[in-house]
Amino acid sequence: MFDFIPIRSYVPLYYNVMLGVMLATVFHCSFLRMNDNKNISYINTIGLVVWTLILLYIGFRPIHGIFVDMTTYAYTYSRFVDGNPINFANDYGFYGFMELCAKTIPVEWFFTICACFYLVPLYVVCKRFFGPYWFYGFFMFAATFTFWSYGTNTIRNGMASSFFLLALSFHKNKAVMIAILFLASTFHSTMYIPIFSFTIASFLPKPKLFIMGWFVAIGLSLLLGGFWETLFANMGFGDDRTSYLTSTENAAEFSRTGFRWDFLLYSATAVFSGWYFIFQKKFDDPFFNRIFCCFLLSNSFWVLVIRANFSDRFAYLSWFMLGLVIIYPLLKKEMFANQNRVIGGILFFYFLFTYTLNNLLVRS
Repeated sequence: MFDFIPIRSYVPLYYNVMLGVMLATVFHCSFLRMNDNKNISYINTIGLVVWTLILLYIGFRPIHGIFVDMTTYAYTYSRFVDGNPINFANDYGFYGFMELCAKTIPVEWFFTICACFYLVPLYVVCKRFFGPYWFYGFFMFAATFTFWSYGTNTIRNGMASSFFLLALSFHKNKAVMIAILFLASTFHSTMYIPIFSFTIASFLPKPKLFIMGWFVAIGLSLLLGGFWETLFANMGFGDDRTSYLTSTENAAEFSRTGFRWDFLLYSATAVFSGWYFIFQKKFDDPFFNRIFCCFLLSNSFWVLVIRANFSDRFAYLSWFMLGLVIIYPLLKKEMFANQNRVIGGILFFYFLFTYTLNNLLVRS
């Protein structure tokens, strides 16, 4: 356990170390070409070191209330250990996994396995998609400002999203992809939203249409206000989690209500990126079109309920793909004379947003 680190310094330490990693990587991007052997050697070495350290740092963190839902998971685990399991109708894959672990290992190791389920799929996804440049992709995942909280707080949602991404990396093997998507839905049932979105995008991979739909969703959200939160809550969309849509409780870091222009701008970075690469740089990749359309449709759902308390939990159903949408074309096709510098610039500004929001504003 990393209990020798002061608990109040635990999260800031993570972001400050990642800041150093980002600066070192940007430095290499500035002076080395993307396919330079020195650059490839650097990103693979630093990638393995950083991935391993993040796995250990998340997996062996203390059980503490600063990680919010972690203590709730620990309490549920103790009920399984004592032979008093909870009744669960949803997320049966996750709770079945918890019950199995409770019979064999202490709770600390349970959280370590959860960290593996969160991080190992991301490593596999990046290796399968990007080969020797995998660390650029992984860093974009790690630089997403929800990455830390979904590995340490809303843990089962984080694992489910990693399974979803893992499934996409097997898109050429439909049977494997469907099996892993099903697994993701059993760990967190809100995965039905991105699964539904990806299914629609597979049959209708029309980026221009989905971009137009995203802007229409903004207009409908502005015009009809809280209508959408009430509608989806009454429909039971996403099971008991629809209580977030109408709840006035304020217990999360990012739970401020109202039309979140800051969050919308954050989402818009991926919308602009996808539009730019597809229509301006003529990036023709059918699978990327599906990922991009999936992001747009999932994000449009969140835009409709943007005023809800805890709306960030619905935004996450698209945000976990945001870094992938931005970096994917740059790691698949050479589009700029100094592409590695472009990648370095994206890493810098993308992480700068996360560092500012998580390490300076939220914790000030």
